[in-house]
Amino acid sequence: MSEEVATTGWDAIDHALVKLYGEQEPKHYGTLISYALGGQDPLDGISAYKSETPIPHWHFVTYGFSELYEKELNNKEYSGFGFELTFRLVRSDDEEEPPAWALNLLQNMARYVFNSGNVFVAGDYLDANGPICLGADTLLTALAFTDDPELAKMHTPNGKVTFIQMVGITEDELEAMQAWQTLGVLQAGIEQLPSYVTDLARASLLQNPVVVKAVERGIEDDGSSTGFLFVDQLAWQEGKTGWFSKPSHIVQLGAKQAGVIRQLLRGRILKGRSLRLVGQQVTLTFQANEQAGYDVNEQEVIISLNKEAVEELCQKLVPQEGQFELSSLADVNFQILKTYIKDQQGTVVKTIG
Repeated sequence: MSEEVATTGWDAIDHALVKLYGEQEPKHYGTLISYALGGQDPLDGISAYKSETPIPHWHFVTYGFSELYEKELNNKEYSGFGFELTFRLVRSDDEEEPPAWALNLLQNMARYVFNSGNVFVAGDYLDANGPICLGADTLLTALAFTDDPELAKMHTPNGKVTFIQMVGITEDELEAMQAWQTLGVLQAGIEQLPSYVTDLARASLLQNPVVVKAVERGIEDDGSSTGFLFVDQLAWQEGKTGWFSKPSHIVQLGAKQAGVIRQLLRGRILKGRSLRLVGQQVTLTFQANEQAGYDVNEQEVIISLNKEAVEELCQKLVPQEGQFELSSLADVNFQILKTYIKDQQGTVVKTIG
């Protein structure tokens, strides 16, 4: 006689959803081969519920970021990664099956988490570098993360679980979140984005002057909450010394990130905070200081900027290929490289700079 498998974590999620949706039978999508046994999908399952408020939409909930069965990890405080993802997507009146792309998107998020170990919390954002629904005519090219408005944090026998909701956002909304804060931008646009339901057909929240003013006021008052940024195109080249030349070190940045970094420098350094750029080969930290300068060690490059240096750098830091130096920062040049955006097949679909 086989031993019955405990489903403590799974049951806790089910219980939360029964409280919200009663006897509604969800559309549930499981996996034939578990990820632990070599399957391609990390999540054990995804349920999709029909919700009518505040507008008709699909409410997706994942099963698999938390510990669904017996407690296995040593961390007693959290169940697994400590969260499950949710996603709310506009639903038409005659739609009886949720779109497959949304299920694939959630599994892709799981692959990212399982492979990197990075978790999502409310206030995070993620650039998809293209439509969140491949091939769709949509402005939504990134994702923001916030607490699900209807599913509260749970305390299960396996540890705490928070329901984190993904929200599709536009490129300029992402830049505003980087320059200020994710939750502030979402809250500013709540009237256009009720319950943060994703609609592939929507325009940018920043088309609304009220939202723009709220973002501008937030940046001015609070600065940026983005303390570090992963940058694909980031390099530090040591200057060569010679009898008749002084060493000139070079900071290389991609054109795609130039405008974002410019915004972050204003929102961080001018507020007395540091900004850490993390690349594949080097970490570059900008910090506020009365005197501009730089320091290099094995782990990172530290560039100190005063107000004059920040203003000069922000003026010159544009998404256009080229090289420049700062009058207030000796021996360091900045080089902006073209950025090539590629699709999943590796074909260049957009060039920046």
